[in-house]
Amino acid sequence: MKKAFLLLCAVLLVLGSVLPLAGYRLAETVWGRGAAAPPSPPPESAEPAAPEPVPDSAPAPSTADAETFLLTNAATGEVFSLSRRDYLIGAVAAEMPVSWPDEALKAQAIAAHSYLLYCRDHSAQPEQGWLSVDPARRQGCLTEPVLRSYWGTAYDANYARLSALVDQVTTKVLYYEDAPAGTSYFAISNGRTEASENVWGAPLPYLVPVDSATDQTAENFTYTITLTADQMQAALTETLGLAPDGTPPERWFGQPTLTASGYVASIPLWGQSVTGPTLRRSLGLRSTCFSIEWGDGNFTVTTQGYGHGVGLSQWGAKALAEQGASCQEILAHYFPHTELRE
Repeated sequence: MKKAFLLLCAVLLVLGSVLPLAGYRLAETVWGRGAAAPPSPPPESAEPAAPEPVPDSAPAPSTADAETFLLTNAATGEVFSLSRRDYLIGAVAAEMPVSWPDEALKAQAIAAHSYLLYCRDHSAQPEQGWLSVDPARRQGCLTEPVLRSYWGTAYDANYARLSALVDQVTTKVLYYEDAPAGTSYFAISNGRTEASENVWGAPLPYLVPVDSATDQTAENFTYTITLTADQMQAALTETLGLAPDGTPPERWFGQPTLTASGYVASIPLWGQSVTGPTLRRSLGLRSTCFSIEWGDGNFTVTTQGYGHGVGLSQWGAKALAEQGASCQEILAHYFPHTELRE
């Protein structure tokens, strides 16, 4: 297990150095860092750090809650602190429109709270910040000055609404066994969430595929980009370090292998096999549920959903709340085998 974990770390470090055009930051929970991009209605790019399975050599998880949270400003590298309440308000504001249903917003608050404690417990250097955020770019967590700028004249009303909801769940944390769970979240699935091992290489018993069929009705569920052969080759060569094998563009990509949830597990490219998550990062795709077609001198890449697909679907949480589900029921659906505690 320890050797496998060290190998995983090495792979992540290599990927981080060769993927400068990635559409989002690779998660770095092992070092207590990560990033989440905020959605605008509908959710766009909620990408928290990837919760890695607990390695044999990890520090013993702490079951204690915290009143002060340490964060790293991704833009400046500065470590700063927020009260638990301020963090939860800022995290929910970064991840969901304040107009969404109460129970969805509360579920997001609990997921963000639990996830950050998970990052703290599995950080080698928690004093350097438990999670990397970028308030100025409205990513991960919004501080008060950013909220005032973002909400403008609606600040007082939005803050009152969101803080009242957060106050109802401030002490609630989702646990797996005796430690806070790595409750990752994202914007929109392809209709079913993904298993953690298919994205981050190792399983967690509460990050397993579950139904999220309502995501298929989300705005911008399907998204298409067009790339010329030169653009595709340049992106792949720069990010993956691969060279074309001389085949014509229509034969660059083979038939993909799909996971049980319908995301691309791997796809042949220039005589090699590339994983779906790797190609997603390389091309900045919205999802690993994608198809690639060649025609009229261009590649057409179509994705379904938005985000890594593991854990809580924010659009799915919205739909469940609209159907009358409580935040507890939403979390139980997306994180089976966990327990909500005060």
